[in-house]
Amino acid sequence: MASLDTGDGGGHKKGPGVKKAKKLSTRVDMTPMVDLGFLLITFFIFTTTVASPTAMKLFLPKDVDKPEEQNKVKESGAFTILLGKADQVYYYEGLDPTQIKGTSFKGIREEILKKKKSTNPEDLVMIIKPSQDATYKNTVDILDEMTIAEIKRYAMVDISPGEYELVKATEAANGIQ
Repeated sequence: MASLDTGDGGGHKKGPGVKKAKKLSTRVDMTPMVDLGFLLITFFIFTTTVASPTAMKLFLPKDVDKPEEQNKVKESGAFTILLGKADQVYYYEGLDPTQIKGTSFKGIREEILKKKKSTNPEDLVMIIKPSQDATYKNTVDILDEMTIAEIKRYAMVDISPGEYELVKATEAANGIQ
């Protein structure tokens, strides 16, 4: 608490030769305030919730008798998206990469929705293949497009050397460096 220094408590005398009274100093004891501070810090530490990590739900393939048939998709339901540089997206339907078409991130949503409407939901599989030139932002953006279009089945796969050469040739033809 607070206390006052009162000196020896001598009487008040006036006149010559009498010393002036000293001004009294105050001293504040900070111990209770420190205790209160630690109590508040402890209270807030125990009452705050720790941020729980958020994770994406994964739909794993079903078990089959033959392991080589586990990840097979129907050709009519496959839609492959290739991510290139300069925010370019290339895609083709089925399993034939020679029919590659290009668009930007603004145009890929319409293509995804067209494919979703024209394909049986059980057969539809989006295959996402980022190239070495694709940015992390582009990969996250295409995953966001899957969520927006409510695509339930998609896979991220490494791009094959043949597909990468097709992407590079298409970019070169379009003047993208």
